Amino acid sequence: MNRRVVITGMGIWSCLGKNLDEVRQSLYEGRSGIGIEPERKDYGYQSTLTGIVERPVLKGLLDRRIRTGMSEESEYAYMASREAFALAGIDEDYLLHNEVGILMGNDSSAKAVVESSRIMEEKRDSALLGSGWIFQSMNSTVNMNLSTIFHLRGINFTVSAACASGSHAIGVGAMFIRQGWQDMVLCGGAQEVNYYSMASFDALGAFSKRMDEPTKASRPFDRDRDGLIPSGGAAALVLEEYEHAVKRGATILGEVCGYGFSSNGGGISQASDAGSILAMQRALDDAQMAVKDIDYVNAHATSTPQGDAFEARALNHLFGPSHTPISSTKGMTGHECWMAGASEAVYSLLMMHGGFIAPNLNFEHPDADSEGLNIVAHTLEGKVDTVLSNSFGFGGTNSALVLKRVKN
Repeated sequence: MNRRVVITGMGIWSCLGKNLDEVRQSLYEGRSGIGIEPERKDYGYQSTLTGIVERPVLKGLLDRRIRTGMSEESEYAYMASREAFALAGIDEDYLLHNEVGILMGNDSSAKAVVESSRIMEEKRDSALLGSGWIFQSMNSTVNMNLSTIFHLRGINFTVSAACASGSHAIGVGAMFIRQGWQDMVLCGGAQEVNYYSMASFDALGAFSKRMDEPTKASRPFDRDRDGLIPSGGAAALVLEEYEHAVKRGATILGEVCGYGFSSNGGGISQASDAGSILAMQRALDDAQMAVKDIDYVNAHATSTPQGDAFEARALNHLFGPSHTPISSTKGMTGHECWMAGASEAVYSLLMMHGGFIAPNLNFEHPDADSEGLNIVAHTLEGKVDTVLSNSFGFGGTNSALVLKRVKN
């Protein structure tokens, strides 16, 4: 069985905006969502740069009992999923009477762990811990909260695969639908933004120190890049079997026609051009497409010296000869980590429907690896029917998705 998998809903909550319209405008204008969080300096960070993500106000939307068990990233994911279901035409009555699955990418939930540990260290009394902290502290916090809120009764687990988590969640969700195991799955990724969650990352020296120019700090593929910027939020997509979507009269936003994956099998933080090439080629093969069929590549490129270099080599190997337009939206967003694969799928679909390619912000001077690529430094108007989107993570996990416009 190999059923078609289409996207009928999507939602986003990020440093670029709190809904699809706001984010689309930011992408088109090349508007950065990166800023300074002074508290990071007091906490001991080397870099105070971060994506500025507004916390949603859930009072009035969800009752207090539910909110008690929701982590920061669960709040973002709720807002993104709420928008995705609304766009898909899925209401509470539908969810109560039909089986819908959920697969979300998430690989940390630090705040509740840190704060509960502090109380235990200071007070030595577990009775003082909030009843909801167990549900906030687990990696599956997003799935368990959303499946409860939306009455989801299908497949339900979390994909933890570092910075490829959100992309793998979409790929695996598509596999469940292709095989006939589910007709509809809510997929996506979520990332906490609190400073507790990124201290160990900062310890690696991986973050940009360009704090005097926050909006110029994230420089994917640029010769003068000096590190990534942590960011977060959540993105959600409603995946659905094609005939199922047509039967209920849903608007089809795109199709997940290719999913590729690989593992580098090397050092835990070592990137690999060979691993990247394998994931991209598998996605193309799965989509039954050639390199020439891809209109745009949304690169993983996080603005780190090593990671961008290895991906540039991989992209040159596959897409250099065809001069395919390439950009990394992380120049605007920073690195959204566990959600990045899902948010960048949403960003790519917004470009597809908006008729433009968002810029690779701050790409001013190519280096030896990027100079052969067709990197889009400024917003490019034009038709985009097919997109390949890359996501790579620690531990050598690689994921690539091919998305295409569905011509009704």
